Amino acid sequence: MNEKLSFASDYEKGAHPNILARMVETNIWKSAGYGLDDISESARNRIRKACGKENAAVAFLVGGTQTNAVMIDALLKSYQGVIAAETGHISVHEAGAIEANGHKVLALPHHYGKLSAAAVEKYLDDYYQDANHEHMVMPGMVYLSHPTEYGTLYAKAELQAFREVCDRYGISLYVDGARLAYALSCPENDVSLEDLAQLCDAFYIGGTKCGAMFGEAVVVPDPEKLPHLFTIIKQHGALLAKGRLLGIQFDELFRDDLYMRIGEPAMRAADRIRTALKEKGYRLCFESPTNQIFVIVEDNVLKQLGEKVEYGFWEKYDDEHTVIRLATDWGTTESETNALIDVL
Repeated sequence: MNEKLSFASDYEKGAHPNILARMVETNIWKSAGYGLDDISESARNRIRKACGKENAAVAFLVGGTQTNAVMIDALLKSYQGVIAAETGHISVHEAGAIEANGHKVLALPHHYGKLSAAAVEKYLDDYYQDANHEHMVMPGMVYLSHPTEYGTLYAKAELQAFREVCDRYGISLYVDGARLAYALSCPENDVSLEDLAQLCDAFYIGGTKCGAMFGEAVVVPDPEKLPHLFTIIKQHGALLAKGRLLGIQFDELFRDDLYMRIGEPAMRAADRIRTALKEKGYRLCFESPTNQIFVIVEDNVLKQLGEKVEYGFWEKYDDEHTVIRLATDWGTTESETNALIDVL
């Protein structure tokens, strides 16, 4: 077992105890495969209720990259690309999964991980004003992350502005919710699951980083948008035969509103760590309200820190400083937080 304190990522722990207990309880049950079992249907109904969309299509996939690759390919025509921030996960850390499906990522400048609706509108307008646009990759959707890869949040008004732009140009709006539980537990967030279901053509509810052993739940508010989603998932090799394993996890995450509060320990720990960093003279690279903390550290100090703490490398700040990421998670304890603060 690693004796270092680990704040490198938010998916290093196993799964919430409720999920493990249910896994053990149902382990020797026999059920239909591919998510057609009763537990998976219960999970879908819980998610539909939480989203305020009783007829929504809900599908379970194994991981974030797989989910993005499947859904973006499903929503786009063969000649279309997807607009995303330069820092978007599909732009940087998915090994070209979107491009491997034949769709170009159309990366735009960001502000601490966020796109602006105005920038997207200008890009779309410039595309259609270009006399040669028929020779170019057609933008067919907008990809957002909430929270973003920088831990920042979109406001509901910002998502409404994206919806208006997408409607004006007839393209889809898709939200990556890999860390959605941390947004829902953040006091600065004003976007609910019902808002996402109202404003998005599709989005996913993250499980891997938010208390599940693995898995993400895709929500398509209007099933007619993707009438053959099951088949599309199968075609991509993304349909888990033992689908009950995914259904169990989301059935527990959405039992008694657990998902709405599972991110609270991460928020408390992150707030304490941010305060301690400031008090101890560290510089935050920027303010991030959720569970990811980006701090500028002198390289000589970083070496000492690395002897006791696992952190995430982000980027070089200058010749003598590095930006690192400290990430809390659903299971971060008070003792772990205290220990990190002592090391700092």
